[in-house]
Amino acid sequence: MKNRPVQRATLSDVAKLAGVSLGSASRALSVPDQVKARTLEQVNRAVAQLGYVRNGAAQALASRKTRTIAALYPTLKNPVYANSTDALQQTLWTLGYQLLVASHEYDARREVTVMRAIVERGIDGVILVGSDHDEGVFTLLRQRNLPYVLTWSTDETRYPHCVGFSNYDAAYQMAKFVITKGHRDIALCGGGTQHNERARTRAAGTLAAMAESGLTIPPNWIIEQPFSFEGGRAAVRQLWSGSRKPTALICGTDLQAIGALQECQLRGIEVPLDLSISGFDDIEMASVTTPPLTTVRVPIAEIGVRAAKKIVALIEGGDVAAEDPLVAAVIERGSISCPRKAKVGRR
Repeated sequence: MKNRPVQRATLSDVAKLAGVSLGSASRALSVPDQVKARTLEQVNRAVAQLGYVRNGAAQALASRKTRTIAALYPTLKNPVYANSTDALQQTLWTLGYQLLVASHEYDARREVTVMRAIVERGIDGVILVGSDHDEGVFTLLRQRNLPYVLTWSTDETRYPHCVGFSNYDAAYQMAKFVITKGHRDIALCGGGTQHNERARTRAAGTLAAMAESGLTIPPNWIIEQPFSFEGGRAAVRQLWSGSRKPTALICGTDLQAIGALQECQLRGIEVPLDLSISGFDDIEMASVTTPPLTTVRVPIAEIGVRAAKKIVALIEGGDVAAEDPLVAAVIERGSISCPRKAKVGRR
């Protein structure tokens, strides 16, 4: 005997069981803060008893809103994005929106494909990381009249709806800090600069601070590697293959810096006396490495919270003013000190 399909509960069933009108039941589920506490309690009890689930597709068709925001990240492998996503999601939830997350793994061509799939699914707005994106992404957003917010960077853009900080300024401050410690032989390990203004401006900020102090970085010490542990390991291997060695290595992310620390441990390179190392992001792991990592603290949670509020304001037609850049600060820990030669010279 074939099993008969279970008939799903309807909103009318909920209203009848709760002893309220159909309109009251609908308002209790859509705008719970606008109904009486007793009515809300009755409706919620009926929903739980009947196992009622609203038809999201039908609701979106009727209102032309999905109450879903998409966030497209360059990667989900870096903890810095995971922590920001948590703040973004929690804030959107309080505002009555859901979050859809996707990544393109630093592939500009894939980003357009992923964006198209997201838009076809049905969303009300988009949050992007950085300002450098394939024109196809912006074309698609314009064609669908979708509001969007750029995050993580205020560099290389005049778009008013940005929530982030100047990567150039933050990298400049870190380089100045390293220089004040007495380092002159400084290497740089960043990410690929193509289609990534964050990597470009961090490198530019570092080089500007060096030039201001009358210093340069040899071309073979300017290294592009993936933003990963292995990227940092590879940078140290490359630097230690030459006859001349740097006394400091400025990394574009904490993941690279932690990988560099690991490679130094394997090679017997003493950090920070033989090689000082800095990171960027201040992920949780940065404070528990050996030695603890000097890094740039990015306002991770604040980016998520502000981005959520801004995209909802754009969707709902609220007052959306341009914001000042957030502050990213140098956090000094044990991975940077004066170079060994300078310490010996002071004895």
